Amino acid sequence: MKIYKELGWFFKEQKRSYIVGVSLLFMITLLQLVPPKIIGMTVDAVTKETLTKNQLLMWMGILLGAALFAYVARYFWRMMIFGSDNKLQRKLRLRLFEHLSKMSPFFFQRYRTGDLMAHATNDISAIQQVAGFGVLTLCDSILTGSTVILTMAITIDWRLTLIALIPMPFMVWGSSVLGRKLHDRFHSAQAEFSKLNDKTQESLSGIKVTKTFGQEQEDIEDFRKQTEEVVGVNVKVAKLDAMFDPMISIIVGVSFVLALGFGSKFVMEGTLTIGQVIAFTNYLFLLIWPMLAFGFLFNVIQRGNASYDRLNKLLNEPEEVRDEQGALDDVPKGAIDFDLKAFTYPDEEKPALENVAFQLPAGGTLGIVGRTGSGKTTLLKLLMREYDAYDGTIRFDKEVIQRYTVRGLRKAIGYVPQDQFLFSTTVRENIRFGNPELPQVEVERIAEMVSVHEDIMDFTDGYDTVVGERGVSLSGGQKQRLAIARALIMNPELLILDDALSAVDAKTEEKILQNLKENRADKTTIISAHRLSSVEHANLIVVIDKGRIVERGTHAELMALDGWYADMFHNQQLEEFIEAGGETNGTE
Repeated sequence: MKIYKELGWFFKEQKRSYIVGVSLLFMITLLQLVPPKIIGMTVDAVTKETLTKNQLLMWMGILLGAALFAYVARYFWRMMIFGSDNKLQRKLRLRLFEHLSKMSPFFFQRYRTGDLMAHATNDISAIQQVAGFGVLTLCDSILTGSTVILTMAITIDWRLTLIALIPMPFMVWGSSVLGRKLHDRFHSAQAEFSKLNDKTQESLSGIKVTKTFGQEQEDIEDFRKQTEEVVGVNVKVAKLDAMFDPMISIIVGVSFVLALGFGSKFVMEGTLTIGQVIAFTNYLFLLIWPMLAFGFLFNVIQRGNASYDRLNKLLNEPEEVRDEQGALDDVPKGAIDFDLKAFTYPDEEKPALENVAFQLPAGGTLGIVGRTGSGKTTLLKLLMREYDAYDGTIRFDKEVIQRYTVRGLRKAIGYVPQDQFLFSTTVRENIRFGNPELPQVEVERIAEMVSVHEDIMDFTDGYDTVVGERGVSLSGGQKQRLAIARALIMNPELLILDDALSAVDAKTEEKILQNLKENRADKTTIISAHRLSSVEHANLIVVIDKGRIVERGTHAELMALDGWYADMFHNQQLEEFIEAGGETNGTE
């Protein structure tokens, strides 16, 4: 019953609905006591030949009235209880989504998408069952069971009632033992379901790669194995769960045998009438559902407990980046003072960045270059405050970034990552994602700034073209330019391009960079790139290698150093010359 204590906050919120629903359930329970009593009285009246037409009509009217009232009451208690459990589902899903939206990237490295989806669907549905069907079975078990037992003891015979209840302790003991085992197996079943979700999501996302390498059958086999794991665990749950009904049936059967045997004995002794014994057996029939409900209740509670434990573990994950007391909600300007002694990723031992320092005035442009895996993207993540645990200070507009709220800081930043994500909606809605009310004329102006307007107009539906899941219908260059346009509509103080022009040809890249320079003269820009032509115009360029700045300066200064930057620039210029159809004699 731990889960009902955990959900106490919700039951307090919805107490009116639950009080009305449970009250109606209790009234229905009382009405269920009427038919057995009337049947017993009718049998005795027929046996004694004292039944009159008026009595029969009166009893029939009472039965009909009770049935009609029960019908109406059932409708309303279902509205009250099952309507409330849907509210719980909604609240938990919103709470989970809000929590996930605050988590750092490291959190999403530890929890896979499929597992999170299982928490948001399967686990929350199991908890919802506790607040709906679980409340029904709990109340029915207690209300119907107790009222029927009291009615049998008070109105018929307390001795026969005690005799019929002799097998009941065995049901309580059996349910307790099975319930503990069910909890562990439900936990395993939910975990396997999460793995299946992971596999499904991964296979569908990577279907193109799978087909390219001709690994369809191997992927199907992996999926089959994972499905068998899920089936295997659920079969174990079903085997254990299947023991409830036979156990209850045996206990009910023994109760009936005892009731009929001793009831007949009491009739022969003259202490009970035949009608009373018939009424007693009918009351025993009414006890069948509470006993079955008791079994269902254990099933629902154990499944709900397992799911609530899993969900709580997720919700109790701390926010690694949070607003400090009295944080500024202002949007900072673009001046940056970056002074980092060291940063190490969680669960890693070797620092990803060491002794990285630079200053960039508002309106300036910083270029970040270096080998793959050198730490360029890590630097950008720290600027966006994706991590707070590092040795050093990062200042925006003369304030350390922790002094700003996360929301305020990120309002100041327009970020275009290496892997662009587009929503499965129209081109227009993707571009104005951060400002849905942006006028069409402004959307087109920004699209022209990033040289994608003409491409869009070539689409069948223009700006109303649906791009498909993750922009599947677009080329790499089109996706990159749409992502840049989406960042620009917010007119951010700081624009970060993380290798965001790699799929764009050199001529288009040059045009986009020139447009950005002209239209964002007073705004700060940071460009991380492999193609050095992307940063050639920057006020400051830093070369990062193995997490350290090894070269810094303007393009001209770095060329004069004749180091890594100069070598890479010459190599890239030569590659472009050859690709353009030029010839080389082996020298530069």
